[in-house]
Amino acid sequence: MAASKAVSLKALATAVPGNTILQSDAEEVACQIFEQRYSEFARLRAVFQTAGIHKRQMAQPVDWYMEPKNWPQRGEAYLESATALFIEATQSALSQAELAASEIDTIVIISSTGIATPGLEARAFSEVGFRRDVKRVPVFGLGCAGGTSGLGMAMRLAQADPGTNVLIVVVELCSLSFRFDVLSKANIVATALFGDGAAAAIVNADGEGEIILEGGQEYTWPDTLNIMGWSVDEAGLGVIFDRAIPPFARKHLAPAVDSMLTALGLERHDIGRFAFHPGGQKVIASIEAALELGQGTLNVEREVLRDFGNMSAPTVFFVLERLMKKGLTGRTLISALGPGFTSSCVSLRAA
Repeated sequence: MAASKAVSLKALATAVPGNTILQSDAEEVACQIFEQRYSEFARLRAVFQTAGIHKRQMAQPVDWYMEPKNWPQRGEAYLESATALFIEATQSALSQAELAASEIDTIVIISSTGIATPGLEARAFSEVGFRRDVKRVPVFGLGCAGGTSGLGMAMRLAQADPGTNVLIVVVELCSLSFRFDVLSKANIVATALFGDGAAAAIVNADGEGEIILEGGQEYTWPDTLNIMGWSVDEAGLGVIFDRAIPPFARKHLAPAVDSMLTALGLERHDIGRFAFHPGGQKVIASIEAALELGQGTLNVEREVLRDFGNMSAPTVFFVLERLMKKGLTGRTLISALGPGFTSSCVSLRAA
């Protein structure tokens, strides 16, 4: 039996909506909405300044967010904006890879901030030009870990069918679940932190390429459902941050990373660059401390957070894109934390 060929990353593209808001303006808007209704807002307001964010992109103009929204309104906005971002990111990735849409054999679509049935890939089908027999793999519920978990999934699908092109598209519109009817610390933090964005990547097990995907792993801690996720009610999705993520990461991340690396046949000293989903300023600092990376090591993560906020699952691809432009050497481990509570990773090697 012939040895299987390595899976290579053929393209990586990102996209954001056209509505940009400065963090200072977001703070003022939040002030208008919460200050007179929530006694704790004055104390929590500082999170807008300490989040490390300068600007974010959102699916809708600011005025759209100023009035209460129900499920149908949020859903309609999601379908319109998410489909547009899916198309933009996909077409950019296809152009990079010098492929036609008809050459894509499998589509993995990752999204946890809206519901689309038929999925985004079906809604974009004709405009992009996919083949009628393309395989579709929609995935919901992975949250911030969706980018890395999805890339690992795409890698395994490519390995299972060598020579085929697997497209992964990650779209998250966190801003559509901003909830001004929920007066809680978690909701204020979400309003200060989250933005919208998308990313698309193409992988193929053809053994050729400058970046090789070596393997992906996940690690889920038991009894941690309340750390991160969505609640659901008649008005839409609501963010769950019931336990502080930075101290959890500082205490528990290193053993999880070591366990995943062992499963990949690696150790920490084999990794030239750790690339993490920048969940927030404090989360980044906690990751550096947990893995003894040295303060400031995750500088690109801070840059992405500054320019885009936390876009959930696509964000780690924005980090990887910047690292690729700087020139990847050796081995890179991309990783993210997500609901479950789960850590996921994918090992990349510059060929």
